[in-house]
Amino acid sequence: MDRVKLEASRRTVTGKKVKVLRREGKLPAIIYGKHMEPLPIMLDLRSTTKILRDVSQATVLTIDVEGEDHTVLVRDRQRGILTGAYEHIDFLEISMTETVRTQVNVFVEGTSPAEKEFGAIIMTGADSVEVEALPGDLPESLVVDVSSLESIGDTITVSDLVLPKGVEVLSDPTEMLAVVTMPAAALAEEEELAEELEGEEGIEPELVGDEDEEDQQD
Repeated sequence: MDRVKLEASRRTVTGKKVKVLRREGKLPAIIYGKHMEPLPIMLDLRSTTKILRDVSQATVLTIDVEGEDHTVLVRDRQRGILTGAYEHIDFLEISMTETVRTQVNVFVEGTSPAEKEFGAIIMTGADSVEVEALPGDLPESLVVDVSSLESIGDTITVSDLVLPKGVEVLSDPTEMLAVVTMPAAALAEEEELAEELEGEEGIEPELVGDEDEEDQQD
């Protein structure tokens, strides 16, 4: 698969003046890394927005800054509160020979036997995990197959993830990714029934024998 490439130019406008760039359809951004000085750049807002739509934090990109290529990961995306449009992007320059830490999205797929047999539902937990790997080994995403979940309460955690070679997960291994639960309606019925049974157990029986003794004494 060909690596995604962005075209950029150096940016001299900084601070509040970048609003002018946004009005001109430009997207302010910065490239930083441990082997370089921070490099302010600007990109075309429309084309960059379209490209980044399918890019995750684990996607290795190339940014061509006036003929000089930089290998990067997206580190932060700032959006306008009202418009939702990108206002600034942070890129981390990386080396293909050094491991990096980043977030990888987790997706749930499949149908569990518990859904078919009990009408259960699958509740998802964390939608991403932190991993460490060489950039070339980073997976675009990880998939959780729930077809192994057979009973209410069955759970898939981070420790159950099947990882590509060379990838280490840094997230808590006990963190929940998916769990089988009862539908809300069924759970409410069960709780209501439990309350009714508890109430019945609390009712004291009539002492018929004592009443007879009282009648005899009268």
